[in-house]
Amino acid sequence: MKIEVSIPEAPLGSTGKTITLVGFGTAQFPFGAATEVVKESVVHAIEVGYRHFDTAAIYQSEQPLGEAIAEALRLGLIKSRNELFITSKLWLGHAHRQLVLPALQTSLKNLGLEYIDLYLIHFPGSLKPGAGFPFNKEDIVPLDYEAVWEAMEECQNLGLTKSIGVSNFACKKLERLLATAKIPPAVNQVELNPVWQQKKLRDFCEKKGIHITAYSPLGAKGTRWGTNRVMECQVLKEIANARGKSLAQVSLRWVYQQGVSLVVKSFNKERMKENLDIFDWELSAEELQKIEQIPQYRGSRAEVHVSENGPYKSLEDLWDGEI
Repeated sequence: MKIEVSIPEAPLGSTGKTITLVGFGTAQFPFGAATEVVKESVVHAIEVGYRHFDTAAIYQSEQPLGEAIAEALRLGLIKSRNELFITSKLWLGHAHRQLVLPALQTSLKNLGLEYIDLYLIHFPGSLKPGAGFPFNKEDIVPLDYEAVWEAMEECQNLGLTKSIGVSNFACKKLERLLATAKIPPAVNQVELNPVWQQKKLRDFCEKKGIHITAYSPLGAKGTRWGTNRVMECQVLKEIANARGKSLAQVSLRWVYQQGVSLVVKSFNKERMKENLDIFDWELSAEELQKIEQIPQYRGSRAEVHVSENGPYKSLEDLWDGEI
């Protein structure tokens, strides 16, 4: 039986395009270890109502996502690929002007698609051409913002992606990009949850017309970059108990109420449905105030990008002091 949940959409700046506000994540660590599970989970996610899917070259989940889309079309779960919003990301080893277009073409081939809806620079950094993950400190090189962004703009102008954006960019790095961009980034995908609320960055992006997508809205427990701080947060537990909701639902609803989109990953069928049950109720002003008081901690610190000889000598450099 097909279950339909209608997920709200939001406009993407002045592009005339929209983004589905709750997306389904496909990053399963270690990358590439569970392609069959990814495929099955995406087919089920489409069945329960997800339409926005987030992948990246480095996740090795593009191919199973593409296979799942083909399967969903074959099963009649969707009538057309146009019903979906697909995001992928440029890996750091391809963050060089001449490698951007070929990298997107490889992603499209993996996905079996003619275009994606959103292509993001995965991180404000670059690696020596071809370096993968994990990488060595000596592979780290500075990102040529202007050249790489020009190549991203070319990808959009060619119609291979409907919109372009960035991920993990703090305010100063966005300013640097905006200084030369002909097409401003439509989206900045960043860690955002009740334990890392990113107020300064949200205000900056709102002023600049950049839409924020939240990754790790539940803290990414169980991954290399995640923590248990969201799922074990006492304030969220108390609100969840009082409201008869799960802690995850409270956290996702809080993120949604900030006017951003979010990408949540669960391959558990019940939790997939539960994570969509956040639209017909809202957190009160009092509950929001309690959540605002939660001590803040960046989970995804990305220390691996800090190097004495690289562009980022400290975490403060990397995150523009927001740690």
